[in-house]
Amino acid sequence: MKFSRQTTLRSHVTVTGVGVHSGDAVKLSLGPADVDAGFVFVRTDREGPSRKVSAEASAVVATELATVLGTHEGPLVSTAEHVLAALRGMGVDNAIIEVDGPEVPIMDGSAAPFVAAIDRAGIREQTAPRRFIEVLKPVQVSRGQSFGELRPYVGGFRAEVEICFANPMIGRQSFNFDLTPDGFRRDISRARTFGCMDDVEQLLKAGYVRGASLDNSVVFSGDRLLNPEGLRYADECVRHKVLDVVGDLALAGLPLIGLYRSVRGGHRLNHAVLSALMADRSAWRVVEAEPVARRARGHAEVVGGLLGGMVPVYGPDVS
Repeated sequence: MKFSRQTTLRSHVTVTGVGVHSGDAVKLSLGPADVDAGFVFVRTDREGPSRKVSAEASAVVATELATVLGTHEGPLVSTAEHVLAALRGMGVDNAIIEVDGPEVPIMDGSAAPFVAAIDRAGIREQTAPRRFIEVLKPVQVSRGQSFGELRPYVGGFRAEVEICFANPMIGRQSFNFDLTPDGFRRDISRARTFGCMDDVEQLLKAGYVRGASLDNSVVFSGDRLLNPEGLRYADECVRHKVLDVVGDLALAGLPLIGLYRSVRGGHRLNHAVLSALMADRSAWRVVEAEPVARRARGHAEVVGGLLGGMVPVYGPDVS
């Protein structure tokens, strides 16, 4: 949260790759957007108003193995979470995301290629003060063995994520992370999506992972890691789950001030918790940073300088 004013990209930048589920070649471009635009996906291979969708919780139409956004006419763009994580993680508020097919390219399975694209485009401050959604009270969702919650937190946005898989190479892992651009780049952005060979045949029959490979996924087979280069982090799997959290919660429409905790979670749980928060108007308010550009250095200044300079815009007492 290094900016007190809203930000967008300085220029357009393009990446190409394949869809991890479709296997189709796809081109994605990131570009500047107006103040308060948020993140807007545009299908360049379509015509008419239905080719655009704002990245908001209400636009989610599916969460099976990926976050899928759509309109009243149906799904529009799948696997949106990694590029959204990169934009939110690097402190971008407003961007146009153009894609020439139904799925965002998987790239290397992480957010790092999108971070590199943002670096090439550059980030610029805009004239309007930055706005945040501040969590005011706990909101919880439980589904079987899965549990997720958002609760107040004074230090910006924090994720505490725990996973537990039967595969012995994954097992139980946990990771706690306070979101900053530097921390996202260093600790989260390079963590790749992962899976097990035992699940591949079933997923292929269901129409998934047609573009998956060792070039874009961490793959385990029993007690073996199939990727010859090894892991990027010893706990890469849980770090990737944190990456997904950052991307899925970007669908709040504004950066969150709060703590998100999940156990055995995924896209479905992330969306359920965010939807529960947005549905309870007593659980959050929008706050605005003072319209004076600051460069927060260290946690103390983020708390004292940024949050201390928050001005409520509207809250639970406003209809």
